[in-house]
Amino acid sequence: MSTVDEDLYQEVVVEHKRAPRHFGVLEAATQEAQGRNPQCGDQVRVQLRVEDHQVRDIRFSGQGCAICIASASMMTEAVLGQDEAAVCDLQQRFRAVLTGQLEPEAASLGKLVSLAGVRRYPSRIKCALLGWHALMHALRQEEGAAAETTP
Repeated sequence: MSTVDEDLYQEVVVEHKRAPRHFGVLEAATQEAQGRNPQCGDQVRVQLRVEDHQVRDIRFSGQGCAICIASASMMTEAVLGQDEAAVCDLQQRFRAVLTGQLEPEAASLGKLVSLAGVRRYPSRIKCALLGWHALMHALRQEEGAAAETTP
């Protein structure tokens, strides 16, 4: 990856930290889960409105480092409107890139590829995956249930 790419990706991460998308409370949530990383103090709650196995609306709230918040923000943009199977597939590809099991170029991640550099910092991988862990737990919940998870 070139320095120009890395600079552009850094800008994307900073922009999502500065102005996170879909941040707040979802009044009509059908499922939700909260993720905590006790090692660094990051906390993220993901709320979903799922209808006919499709993510019709999503919000996240909480506090965390720039990587954690930017990843959760980009996650909400990537999964909104997707069906559950597509969301699960995207999560697996994203996780595989961050853990070094899949090269970023082969993962078809869209803007999420801007977080691929996190894999060079093993202690930050949990930060980037926290919102995704909460998302996956929320998807597994029955309507109206809540769960808590740690990466």
